[in-house]
Amino acid sequence: MKIIYVLFFSLLLSIPISVRAQATDIDLNVLVGKWKLDMSPQDKTDSNFAMMNITKIEGKTFKGEFYREGVKIRNAQINTQLDVIYGALVSGDNSGIYNTTFYYKDGVLHGTTHSINKNFLAVWTAIKSN
Repeated sequence: MKIIYVLFFSLLLSIPISVRAQATDIDLNVLVGKWKLDMSPQDKTDSNFAMMNITKIEGKTFKGEFYREGVKIRNAQINTQLDVIYGALVSGDNSGIYNTTFYYKDGVLHGTTHSINKNFLAVWTAIKSN
């Protein structure tokens, strides 16, 4: 009977390890590059664009610029727990701090940017421009 308990316990311990292994198989380098952000995807008559340039992936974080050149990405994080690449970052300029989140699906970033100082939440999509 002890052998059955040991085998069962060993099986339970191996399940989280295999789930974590799947999440690490995701290629995070698909994020590296210049992205053209359409800041108004719900209104195709508008042409409000910004940029994100992800220059480097380091573990579960990344570096680059967001919105326009010179605005550094800070406190960036990546999460792949659900086998989807999710990202979050903080950026800011003289007008305030911006909190941004996104996920990657089929070559497109789908994101939101929230500004407390400007009192808005922008919904956006982005495609790679390089």
